[in-house]
Amino acid sequence: MTPLSILDLAPIVEGGDAADALRRSRDLAQHAEAWGFHRFWLAEHHNLGGIASAATAVAIAHVAAGTSTIRVGAGGIMLPNHAPLVIAEQFGTLESLFPGRIDLGIGRAPGTDQLTMRALRRNLAGDIDDFPRDVVELMTYFEPVKPGQRIQAVPGAGLAVPIWILGSSLYGASLAAALGLPFAFASHFAPMQMVEAIAIYRDNFQPSAVLAKPHLMLGLNVFAADSHDEAYRISTSAMQAFANLRRGQPGPLPPPRVNFEQTLAPQERAALAAARTCTVVGTVDVVREGIESFVAHTGADELIIASMIYDHRARLRSYEITAEAGGLRPS
Repeated sequence: MTPLSILDLAPIVEGGDAADALRRSRDLAQHAEAWGFHRFWLAEHHNLGGIASAATAVAIAHVAAGTSTIRVGAGGIMLPNHAPLVIAEQFGTLESLFPGRIDLGIGRAPGTDQLTMRALRRNLAGDIDDFPRDVVELMTYFEPVKPGQRIQAVPGAGLAVPIWILGSSLYGASLAAALGLPFAFASHFAPMQMVEAIAIYRDNFQPSAVLAKPHLMLGLNVFAADSHDEAYRISTSAMQAFANLRRGQPGPLPPPRVNFEQTLAPQERAALAAARTCTVVGTVDVVREGIESFVAHTGADELIIASMIYDHRARLRSYEITAEAGGLRPS
């Protein structure tokens, strides 16, 4: 049985607010724990009116405090926005509060636009070599303190928080392989280079102190319901969010709109179809077949499921069906 995890962006829906979004994320995590999902990850995005998880470590603490066994983490922290020591201290604190349950996925994308990047970082100085160096620096903060070490993460030192490399291109695959770290590829929204990234990661993987062989997690969109028509209907909110983002008009997650695809220009429809290559829409049998086919095609060690659904009850039902389709064992 392939482990299934959840990627949640704490979506702010039209008519809702961030407080409501974060309450719903915690409620989803509590249900996910009962249904047998392995991890529950939140992601760092900034200046986006439809995502409430900008302060990702705080959101993780909120979710972890409401659960007891499911792993909770970042999918991910955008490391160029932060000093590695700050992230080590934040996730060392989380690991101290919730021992054995915290994951730290890190990426090099900004999670926002250029103007907001400047507001976050105060300047955009740096080069392509900074990210690997920052990853290695971050890793050292979770190791036991060495004699004479003058800078320590307190808390953090010696806690061995698991670090994942995230990516939507070939760069992350190469870095994860070189460092011997687990790799999560964002195929749920950027599937174009997935096959090549998988090959690069597996072919170039160097065993490390934390991982003897490659461990690959892939993103998969799933919109599940008790009828195909309902599954398609709830999927149209994510379609609208994708189109709005590409138009430079991000905002709260809109309610379903069944005829939305027909309103798109041909090039927009093609872009949407390309982005949704790794998407399953349907009833439990369709979802089961989709998961099995995707794993057989990719050899993924784990899947992380994204389901941007407007109505919270429909979102819960979608994940419940996904758990059944994936053969998860309720706790």
